[in-house]
Amino acid sequence: MKHLDARPYSDPEAAARKLVEIAAATPAVQDGRIYIERINAQFVALLKGSRGYPEFGNGLRYAVEHGWLELHESGTYVRLLQREDLLAGQQKPD
Repeated sequence: MKHLDARPYSDPEAAARKLVEIAAATPAVQDGRIYIERINAQFVALLKGSRGYPEFGNGLRYAVEHGWLELHESGTYVRLLQREDLLAGQQKPD
């Protein structure tokens, strides 16, 4: 019998916060645009998150609905919104 490991990003809010953190660390190409595949690649490869809607998609939708990220209608890039407010709560104390 195979036991499933807990998925830390199955919660849309946790996935959204991690996506915002990745977006903040990713250099924008023009006008604050960050290509979605750069965020997706890091989320999947480094964090072992799932592709598509189970984790990445739900996290992205949550971030857009809460005004953390702006998704272009083409779906090819995002813009980071409210950067200081979101990342301030994630800083570690000295």
